[in-house]
Amino acid sequence: MCEQHAAAPPPASLTRRGVLATAVALAGAGAGADRAVAGGPATSGVRETPGGTLVVENGTLLDPLTGRVIEDAVVVIVRGRVEAAGSRADTAAARRAAEAAEVVDADGGWVLPGLVESHIHLNTLAEARDALSYGATTARSGSTNFYQDIGVRALARAVPGRAPTLRAAGLFVTPDLGDGILADPELAPLARERNGVRSADALRHLVRTNVARGADVIKTRVNERAGLPEQDPTVQVYSREQLATVVAEAGRHGKQVLCHSYAEQGIHDAVVAGVRSIEHGVYVGERTLVEMKRRGTYFTPTLAAMAGMAESSDPVLAERGRTYLPVVRRAVRAAKELGVPVAAGTDSSGGTVKPIGREVELLRAAGLPALDAIRSATTVGARLLGLEREAGRLLRGFRGDVVVVDGSPLDDVTVLKKPRVVVKSGVRYAD
Repeated sequence: MCEQHAAAPPPASLTRRGVLATAVALAGAGAGADRAVAGGPATSGVRETPGGTLVVENGTLLDPLTGRVIEDAVVVIVRGRVEAAGSRADTAAARRAAEAAEVVDADGGWVLPGLVESHIHLNTLAEARDALSYGATTARSGSTNFYQDIGVRALARAVPGRAPTLRAAGLFVTPDLGDGILADPELAPLARERNGVRSADALRHLVRTNVARGADVIKTRVNERAGLPEQDPTVQVYSREQLATVVAEAGRHGKQVLCHSYAEQGIHDAVVAGVRSIEHGVYVGERTLVEMKRRGTYFTPTLAAMAGMAESSDPVLAERGRTYLPVVRRAVRAAKELGVPVAAGTDSSGGTVKPIGREVELLRAAGLPALDAIRSATTVGARLLGLEREAGRLLRGFRGDVVVVDGSPLDDVTVLKKPRVVVKSGVRYAD
């Protein structure tokens, strides 16, 4: 999948600092950058605003890591961070200290940490809003057209409750950048590459440009796209050596790599090259899953994207979706049996955001136990993003991200598709 849709490029005169500042200004944030992105890797660009103070009570609390369930639980969030979570007795002192806080009555619903969406394309404010409304309080970008994900990340830091906390990927490291080459003047020299972004120097240059823009992760590919009927997703576009060049350059800047892939040989090459996670991975084989287990490589199968493709009006795409979905379901089961961590990601793009709960539903239907399917969108996703001390659980010091759903997700994971309440950094989401 990972089909990027056309979007207008930013003005040619826009500076790197301006990318962040303009995105926040357009969002109504009004926050200034505290450092320029140009001149070296940046991880912030915008001062993080403290979140809200809020109490969630009268619900059943689930800790995805342990599976522990606490009835009549309370979650106390102070300035965007969890102060206490547990029984009324265990949280009484924190609850009294936050007496003036807004109170959210879970009204007998189930209370979980905000969900983690490990593969999404957030190109617009509307997409960021929709992802958050579905309970995705933390996400990883699967790349954007013109560094919009950098702006979304800044928005989440400046205005809690407006967007998910985001690990941004910037531009896709792909042979044909298309109009994406206009996203940064530094990329113009790549137009001289006769075969596209394939040489070691070109690959390094694109990775470095992403890093200079402030990318948290690097997104590349090994196969063509499945979401374009004229392309064959089993065709390999980068060799193992080229992928290793991308991984090595990203590693020099402390960045990990996620890789779009479909065919077994390409997937194997990507894993051996050292990518952090395999995206889609329809035809992943046992030898590669064994290697993924050995290396700690994650698998993000994006079942929601496959299911959506099966419903396409284009006959080529519909046939692909119908063919791929049962194959990747088997791959999920094999990954589970071998101990490969499976993360939830919808691969949403093009203005339509799928609920992250839909991916959890499909992972459950593929054969994951309910708790493991929930973990794919909480603790496993948080580890993949390097945020296991921030997200995926409701413990003291963790980010105050909460979803409240009507019913037990252990009995029926589909309740995660329509959260009744979403709290981001202690701020209740309201459309």
